[in-house]
Order: sequence, then structure tokens, then C-alpha cells
Amino acid sequence: MGSILKSTSTFVIFAIALLTIMATLSLSLGPLLASAGVGGIALAFGAQTLVKDVLSGIFMILKDQYGVGDVIDTGEAIGTVEEVTLRVTRVRDASEVVWYIRDGEIVKIGNRSLGWSTAVVDIQVSCTESLDTVLPLVREVAHELDRAPEWTTHLLEEPVVAGAESMVGAVITIPVIAKCAPNENFPVTRQVRERVKAALDAAGIRAPQAGPPHSGEQGGHLRT
Repeated sequence: MGSILKSTSTFVIFAIALLTIMATLSLSLGPLLASAGVGGIALAFGAQTLVKDVLSGIFMILKDQYGVGDVIDTGEAIGTVEEVTLRVTRVRDASEVVWYIRDGEIVKIGNRSLGWSTAVVDIQVSCTESLDTVLPLVREVAHELDRAPEWTTHLLEEPVVAGAESMVGAVITIPVIAKCAPNENFPVTRQVRERVKAALDAAGIRAPQAGPPHSGEQGGHLRT
């Protein structure tokens, strides 16, 4: 919004200064204004795409659909908004690729930074493990994470351990769902994985084995 106000104010100030200078020099403004009006009409017909982009940008800004720093999904790219103008939105994706997207070409917007974000971590354990042991252990990890001072600004609520969601073959899947501050779902997801992995290892709970286990082999507990 700041960049738009800056560019708009610069244009308005320049136009007023130009007209003031012409009036001071006793130059006739009537023909100039008439020519500008005719030129504006011709420009509107000849640059319909530009007009469409500008109008779309104005409505997006007035509706406050997104701003600099928000993570959005435009359909063309998913990334962090770096700049918003009346014609183009600049987005940098997770691969550090910068996208310049015309506002008039954006049909729908998904804003991942409004209100909150959600982290979902699927924990997989062997069906031979007792859920009476595993579930309390995972819930204790969620409780400790919620009470950790360094994570209070990341989490809006204590993570919820939903229980055994599915059992396919020799694998039981236990989802952990955390309501997070905007854009904090990724660090929370990584932290849940690390803490649950450490807790399961300490309790001697092994991951599902894809094949015959080997001596001394320790598998991972979490699905990536």
C-alpha cells in the first residue's frame, strides 16, 4: 500500500506542479486539458489490458485481499508477496523464483496469512505397538511444546492429537493438528516431528518396518 501511495502521490504532485508552472508562464491550459481528455479516451480504447490491470489492482487494494509479507496462492505461483502495485504483484516462491503477475490476470487468490495457519503432522508407528503407550506419549509432547516459552508466539492453541486415524497394513497413522500463527505452520511442523521422534526413540517405540529388520537399524517414525 505504501508503494502505491508513493507512486500515486508523485504523479499527482508532478501534474499539479506542471499545471502551476504553465499558469505562471501565462500558457493557455484549455487546449492542453482538451487534448489530454481526447488522448485519455484514445488510450483507454487502445490499452484495455492496462486499464483492466489497474482497475483490478485498485479493487484488490480496497478490499485488502493481501499485502506485502502475505503468503498467497494466485493459481500461477505460491509465495510471499514482495510488492503490490496498481498493475503488477511481485511474488517470491519457495525456490526463490520471483514472479511478476498482472493484477488483471488474477482470477482467484488464496491468502495463507489471514487469521491463522494449520500444521498437520502424520505420525506412523507399527501396529504391534500399544496405543495406550503411544497416544499419551505424543499428547505429552504436544503439551510440552505448547508450554515452551520460545513457541508461545508460534502456537495459538495446544496441538491436538486426533488418535488413530487409519491402519493400513502394519502401519498406524496418528495425526497431530496444530493451530498456528500466520505462516508459522512450517516451523511448527518441523518441531513436532523432531520432538515426537526423540520421545518415541527414548521410549523404545520403533517405526513400521518395510522389510525384515536388520540388527542395530533404527527407522524414522514420521511420514515426510
